[in-house]
Amino acid sequence: MRLAVSLYRLENLCKSYDTRTVLDLNALDVHEGEILALVGPSGAGKSTLLRLLNFLEAPTSGTLAYRGQTIASPVPLDVRRQVTTVFQRPLLLRGSVAENVAYGLRLRGAHVNANVAQMLERVGLQDMAAAPARKLSGGEMQRVALARALVIEPRVLLLDEPTANLDPYNVTLIEEIVREQNRARGVTIVVVTHNIFQAKRLAHRVGLLLNGQLVEIADTRTFFEAPQDPRTAAFVRGELVY
Repeated sequence: MRLAVSLYRLENLCKSYDTRTVLDLNALDVHEGEILALVGPSGAGKSTLLRLLNFLEAPTSGTLAYRGQTIASPVPLDVRRQVTTVFQRPLLLRGSVAENVAYGLRLRGAHVNANVAQMLERVGLQDMAAAPARKLSGGEMQRVALARALVIEPRVLLLDEPTANLDPYNVTLIEEIVREQNRARGVTIVVVTHNIFQAKRLAHRVGLLLNGQLVEIADTRTFFEAPQDPRTAAFVRGELVY
């Protein structure tokens, strides 16, 4: 069994807005090369945690370390470029599908044409390269956003409800691409999802957040079949726990 190596380490981390604390984590490690699913009800702090992992916000207190280095503002550009997020409602730019996918590459001064074409083919949008991005369906927009994130070859991919309200075809395609990126390139993936079946299908480990606190985190089989905390057991059974 491969020894887990911590990519992120969060210790005594708190995130507050004014007087409202939305995250209060004693400890959390994200292992390099894993798929970690975070589940929990709305308002549990899952999306806030993703913003911290993407260095979009700083913790109010506590320590956030990445690759063994404590992260402090300003975050070095080379570190920020290793991590990217696909949001539940992706914001696409004006212009074509291909121009949206190429955006990150252009910022980096990287080669565009071949890389974009290959990624569009992988997400099944090669025939829509010239189409206006903002006129696509919800599933197509989500695939554009995923292609835009992956074409820059990030080390870490953060997914915030990546398949919410999508049809089965798009759900299956996006999940296949996520697994492929993890297996083929060793991309570390953290996915926030309300869909416990998706967490079970995709993740190596699953963590439950409630009221900003990490209730339990375990390998996927243990989390679903032998949870240690009664709140986790209730959540897995679909009972109301908040």
